[in-house]
Amino acid sequence: MNAAIAACESTLKATFGDAPRVAVVLGSGWAAASERLTDVQRISYADLPGWPLPKVEGHVNELVVGTTAGGARVAMLRGRAHTYESGDCTGMAAPIRSLKAWGVKSVVLTNASGSLRAANPPGSLVLISDHLNAPQRSPLVGLSGSDRFCDMSAAYDPELRAVAKALAAEKGQPLNEGVYCWALGPQFETPAEIRMFAAWGADAVGMSTVPDTILARHAGLRVACLALITNMAAGLSDEALTHALTLKEAKASGENAADFLSAYLDRLAVLPSLQ
Repeated sequence: MNAAIAACESTLKATFGDAPRVAVVLGSGWAAASERLTDVQRISYADLPGWPLPKVEGHVNELVVGTTAGGARVAMLRGRAHTYESGDCTGMAAPIRSLKAWGVKSVVLTNASGSLRAANPPGSLVLISDHLNAPQRSPLVGLSGSDRFCDMSAAYDPELRAVAKALAAEKGQPLNEGVYCWALGPQFETPAEIRMFAAWGADAVGMSTVPDTILARHAGLRVACLALITNMAAGLSDEALTHALTLKEAKASGENAADFLSAYLDRLAVLPSLQ
């Protein structure tokens, strides 16, 4: 463990005590989940060595620890680094490695995505089952020895996905599984690119998540991912794609997404394999 991660671990323990078993990275549209927590404690990313300070609208750059309505103690990261901000895909390395060092067992990644399938219209939730790394960039580049290699054959944990699917069935919440395609951005994709991604098997597209997943799996964390669909991808509707559109639809659908996420975290908190 390097000095920065050790310092973060020490600060997290001093601030919050023992780590919760599950942490969440909140993407655009998911902030309402953190606003529902009680007994909340906070720390700014600026107080944690190596943690990023993203400047994307909708990201607050703080770690909060609190309790869900169902009694689950969780950590939530309100902000993530995107590769398009700097060209560096290692921006979430310190947060994710700090969570692991602190004692977190699993991370739930969330994002706002464009849909490539009519079955997943704006406002719907998609449970990510796999991903496509379209830029073919890795946050593990530069590591040495056998430690650099990481198995990604089950990147999105089958048991954690099964819990989400069972919960959705009980709640009557539509939740299709799908493959997420990471596009570097910050420009939105062209219609030709979307046709290519669809031919590859993608169901959703966005500008985050994949580097986070690689880092989390490399650290030994179990990963689940929920995507909030905010728009149909380029060429699949007449609507011009803008970040403002993404935030508008995310806000409109965010309460339902937060409801499901909160209930999901309650289920994960009592999952025997995460104890």
